Amino acid sequence: MNYAASRLDVVKPSASMAVSNRAKALKAAGQNVIDLGLGEPDFDTPAHIIDAAHQAALNGNTRYTPTDGAPALKQAVCEKLKRENNLTYQPQEIIVSNGAKQVIFDALMATLEPGEEVLLCAPHFDTYRSMTLVLGGKPVVIQYKEENGFRVTPADLESAITTKTRWLFLNVPSNPAGATYTRDELTALGAVIERHSRLLVLSDEIYEHIVFDNLAFESFASACPQLRANTLTVNGVSKAYAMTGWRIGYGAGPQPLIAAMTKVQSQISSGACSIAQAAAVAALSGPQSEVTHFRDAFEQRRNLVVNAVRTIPGLTLDPPGGAFYTLIGCAYYIGATTTDGQLITDDVAFANYLLDDALVAAVPGSAYGLSPFFRLSTATTAANLTSAMQRIAASLAKLHVIA
Repeated sequence: MNYAASRLDVVKPSASMAVSNRAKALKAAGQNVIDLGLGEPDFDTPAHIIDAAHQAALNGNTRYTPTDGAPALKQAVCEKLKRENNLTYQPQEIIVSNGAKQVIFDALMATLEPGEEVLLCAPHFDTYRSMTLVLGGKPVVIQYKEENGFRVTPADLESAITTKTRWLFLNVPSNPAGATYTRDELTALGAVIERHSRLLVLSDEIYEHIVFDNLAFESFASACPQLRANTLTVNGVSKAYAMTGWRIGYGAGPQPLIAAMTKVQSQISSGACSIAQAAAVAALSGPQSEVTHFRDAFEQRRNLVVNAVRTIPGLTLDPPGGAFYTLIGCAYYIGATTTDGQLITDDVAFANYLLDDALVAAVPGSAYGLSPFFRLSTATTAANLTSAMQRIAASLAKLHVIA
């Protein structure tokens, strides 16, 4: 019997999770696999955040919170946005959800009519596409170019907008390319969006605190204040504070949009965990030294991979400005053959070859709408990354490349 509704036919399993699951299966079979597929900080949640959760439980903070979030956390979000992003929001313009993914789902469910278009900039987080499709929308992909640093240009954006366009999704720094934007670049995009009054912008800033090379992070809403009524800023505590399992994300936007999203959330989850919300208050309002420590470690690891790629013939890499991924070009090896005569037909076959031969788990770029690339997560130790890059180099050296 088929229990799944037909709407789920459009949803593909997470590519990074699929790679990770296959890597785990090989590990269980005794293989020494290095899993660089799943993007999750390898650090422990800072102690003061765990202590805050413990105290909240001891103090009886175990009841339902308001659907849109505990007042203390919404206030902490407002203060964070003012302090770090120069954005002024009131608590009624904030929603707290079970991770940033639920914020995004709530927004699309609340606003997207069947057949309306959502602009996605490839390479893009694959969940954006699946959510759009399952809710009856049409994903429209703008192809980034490696030579543009995987950034969308105003001209590309203008040419993609139609009368059916409802949302533009921006992810800065991005997953999987780690692309960042300057304030001027965001302002230029904003000038295009201003000409289309019905177009909404979802600015996914979950990797905000993981930026490199002394870059200053710029929030889209701060760079384009004239578009405040059109902008939903999405963020959370999972990446910056190593709190993936706590499942707390938040959104900031115009009150009517937040109210509509809250209506959706009230029928899905009734809100987020009270204990996790107390922990998130401590994360946003407490000491930030661990955030800096995490960022510095991720930058060192980024540098390690960038330097290693430079020594491997045929691979290309635009050094990411943020996040904890590297999106590496492998076009040189498409069409190559393995020692047993297998053809590397595309980046999926390339990633499978790395897992089979090098025992390194990577995610093909096609999972993010852009080929031929592969993504490595740097959310692991320097020792693992060093070993992984050595293995990749050795495996690629075995391939027969047709000149």
